[in-house]
Amino acid sequence: MPLAHSTTPETRNLQRRKEASFTQVPSVYLSVYLSICILIQEPEEGPGAIAMAFFITLSLCSVLVVGMGEGGTGSEEGVETECKPGLPPPCPSISPSAQPWTHPGQSELFADLSPEELTAVMSFLTQQLGPGLVDAAQARPSDNCVFSVELQLPPKAAALAHLDRGSPPPAREALAIVFFGGQPQPNVSELVVGPLPHPSYMRDVTVERHGGPLPYHRRPVLIQEYLDIDQMIFNRELPQAAGVLHHCCFYKHQGWNLVTMTTAPRGLQSGDRATWFGLYYNISGAGFYLHPVGLELLVDHKALDPAHWTIQKVFFQGRYYESLAQLEDKFEAGLVNVVVIPDNGTGGSWSLKSQVPPGPAPPLQVHPQGLRFSVQGTRVASSLWTFSFGLGAFSGPRIFDIRFQGKRVAYELSVQEALTVYGGNSPSSLRSQYIDGGFGLGHFSSPLTHGVDCPYLATYVDWHFLLESQAPKTIHDAFCVFEQNQGLPLRRHHSDIHSHYFGGLAETVLVVRSVSTMLNYDYVWDMVFYPNGAIEVKFHATGYISSAFLFGAARRFGNQVREHTLGTVHTHSAHFKVDLDVGGLENWVWAEDMAFVPTAVPWSPEHQIQRMQVTRKLLETEEQAAFPLGGTHPRYLYLASNHSNKWGHPRGYRIQMLSFAGEPLPQNSSMERAFSWGRYQLAVTQRKEGEPSSTSIYNLNDPWTPTVDFTDFINNETVAGQDLVAWVTAGFLHIPHAEDIPNTVTVGNGVGFFLRPYNFFDQDPSFDSADSIYFHEDQNAGSCEVNPLACLSQIAACAPDLPAFSHGGFSHN
Repeated sequence: MPLAHSTTPETRNLQRRKEASFTQVPSVYLSVYLSICILIQEPEEGPGAIAMAFFITLSLCSVLVVGMGEGGTGSEEGVETECKPGLPPPCPSISPSAQPWTHPGQSELFADLSPEELTAVMSFLTQQLGPGLVDAAQARPSDNCVFSVELQLPPKAAALAHLDRGSPPPAREALAIVFFGGQPQPNVSELVVGPLPHPSYMRDVTVERHGGPLPYHRRPVLIQEYLDIDQMIFNRELPQAAGVLHHCCFYKHQGWNLVTMTTAPRGLQSGDRATWFGLYYNISGAGFYLHPVGLELLVDHKALDPAHWTIQKVFFQGRYYESLAQLEDKFEAGLVNVVVIPDNGTGGSWSLKSQVPPGPAPPLQVHPQGLRFSVQGTRVASSLWTFSFGLGAFSGPRIFDIRFQGKRVAYELSVQEALTVYGGNSPSSLRSQYIDGGFGLGHFSSPLTHGVDCPYLATYVDWHFLLESQAPKTIHDAFCVFEQNQGLPLRRHHSDIHSHYFGGLAETVLVVRSVSTMLNYDYVWDMVFYPNGAIEVKFHATGYISSAFLFGAARRFGNQVREHTLGTVHTHSAHFKVDLDVGGLENWVWAEDMAFVPTAVPWSPEHQIQRMQVTRKLLETEEQAAFPLGGTHPRYLYLASNHSNKWGHPRGYRIQMLSFAGEPLPQNSSMERAFSWGRYQLAVTQRKEGEPSSTSIYNLNDPWTPTVDFTDFINNETVAGQDLVAWVTAGFLHIPHAEDIPNTVTVGNGVGFFLRPYNFFDQDPSFDSADSIYFHEDQNAGSCEVNPLACLSQIAACAPDLPAFSHGGFSHN
């Protein structure tokens, strides 16, 4: 519940200093003391003011005595507290009891690899692959290196046999991606290593999964490759245009006042590895993304030897040149109209540092009787929900084995991909399409800042990973789990007709959150669990917009946001995998909607009305269950079992969309198949182990010949009585505007979907919630025996145990 702080800022500072004697004094006394001091120190107010101060003092002391007499410093029975004179006891910090359907020991099945497991896999791979293996952090394209190691998810059948029937757990395995650049035919291989924690085998699954070797040009770009490109640009290329760059952009030796920003895709056809890099002012302590200087370079970095990389084309402030040398020659000849871009340093409107002093502390949610959920490893258990959570290094957040009141409703809910498609009139913006899974939605998760990214008292969990390194790394506070009072009733009714009563339930939810920072944009991923059995999956976009140099007909592609800066139009889309198991593995797809039907009035046949009725259709095939983005779709679509509830309706879960996506890329685009999932707002297919994901990390660098084309999943197979997966797309159009400076806000920029029980129960399961409130007019609503909320003055009379602020730190890649 929120705490109302009535003390002054000076008082709060005194309270924070534990060594100060004032911390032994109740906050009300401090308020009184400071009030008296303020009034006495201003004699010009006269003796009346002093008299008023003593009157206030007596009044507040009376209130204090009454408050203490009514349990203001009481404690709950069975809760150990260290009471100090005049201070409330600390609130308990642990969950009062475990829930009966908690399954000890099962969290490891879906838990991401531990540092010890990652180390064991890396050691095993080093032994098996020989001495030619290079640390990926220093690897060149012609080297062999281990790019990544992460959990290999177990087959669903084996996992369910263990979870539901007590069979031995499936072998715990890792998936390693290895770059073999030192071979006559360089390629990318995928290797399964197991069993963990003591690996003894390695299995190459590349051909099994992808039908053949993975071409080397599809590999993700290593950090070392970016560093080599920067060295080429700043040390070899930019000095060739020192004159024009000094004139426009205050160019310094080797251009250290500038930074590069990558784009994608990398070329125009399969096999290319040529990337446009935009140059921006290196603004310390603020987002450089808003400071383009108008210079963009097309770098061909396909060759295995960085010495053979070249600049293929140069764009400068609206015009194209063959090289930087040509640009410099034309500038010296007076043939280049240069726009001088101010180097504004820090402190402008693009900085995130507030220009006003801190104000009163914002509301704070606390747990007056301890947490009502537990987190053991990556397993979460509450009075209603249990599930396991994790993070795919590339795909992002995911949860497994989701049970409500002990019954599984979904096997997997996971992010698959995030996509941003841009438009503009500079080369970096006119065709940029970022398939973020290729960079790594998990890899680029960022530490969650207590009190900003999540409630201050949330439970925070680290994530361990191994990418581009020979040793594991840790993102501290990569997840947060918290219970949140939404400040809204989940349900309520106040009756003043016939009988007089009130009944209701506060909307309190359980949330798992992580944030992916994909260079300039930050994606906030939420899985939200409601007390009525519903689940909400959503993402918000914030961070800095991507901008371009303003020239020509720029406003056709966005809005001007600074003197020389265009905020470029783009769409955000995310794709999700929803493996619902509604009452078992065999499910059916139902579509329901409404229609008006002309009907004669029964008691007056000569009159006609339009009567609303429900339309129902059982969808039989994957084609019938695939709904194109922007097309019509049934307002109610749900997966159901062949079991009925008490009222004869099939038990189901409805998928309800919350999305306002922009138009998908036209299908005649040569790159569209790399994210063909974007054609559909919703598609339901048979679940197959051979179709674990709707995308591939290799699609980013070769969208023209995608490794995974989602449309291959939809091939007219039956969806009747099958283990089904719903694939959901949520997104929005973003036309940047002045209020996106310095950051895009999450307000209005959040989309997702709900999974809602639809006849799954016989009635609303929240009816049995222990948080429910009910009283009628003949009862005393202020009595604890009638209304639990009336007890808050006693059970919430505790001080939250606030840990010292900490932050997970910064990566220095």
